[in-house]
Amino acid sequence: MIIKSADFICSNTQVSKLPPPLKPEYAFIGRSNVGKSSLINMLVAKKGLAKTSQTPGKTQLINHFLINENWYLVDLPGYGYARISKSKKEDWNKFIRTYLNKRESLQCVMVLIDSRVEPQKIDLEFCNWLGEKGLSFVLIFTKADKQSRVKTDQTVAAFRKELLKTFEEIPQVFITSAEEHTGREEVLAFIDSINANFDPKAAALLFEDFKNSI
Repeated sequence: MIIKSADFICSNTQVSKLPPPLKPEYAFIGRSNVGKSSLINMLVAKKGLAKTSQTPGKTQLINHFLINENWYLVDLPGYGYARISKSKKEDWNKFIRTYLNKRESLQCVMVLIDSRVEPQKIDLEFCNWLGEKGLSFVLIFTKADKQSRVKTDQTVAAFRKELLKTFEEIPQVFITSAEEHTGREEVLAFIDSINANFDPKAAALLFEDFKNSI
């Protein structure tokens, strides 16, 4: 896939105010400080599209970016950041899960995992929640340039082992580095393959049925 355009569309905390679900979209989510913004900017080859920060938990909204005027890349708030109030954390969890559960045009959840750390309970719990809801997801291991490939492979193997305790099959895995552009072509090719099977007419009919039912 060649990225020709990448444009910010909107930020929201309400699913009802999101763009009409007429194009395929892919939600990027992971623990705070997993390198999500850097990865997004690398994928779309547009520095500064997603705002990077040294402060974990910076993304607090559902951010929609329109790519090639054809599909949406959705930047979701990170989970697991401790320095926010319990009530705010619950609010974030509620609107994130509502979006993931209800968004008709969501094709796949891209779960970002830090390749440098052992399997984290919060990542495994989130993957299990996606599995329970029947939501399609893949695993994107980030920051692979920060260590040897052997270390990264060990992290991936350990994560696979933990997931196999609750999953019969492991979702597709991508190894990435925002610094070295590792995994860019593979992730974009994956998205491209799903986009090829997306039926915009069917999406439009579903959306019309939804509006008429309100």
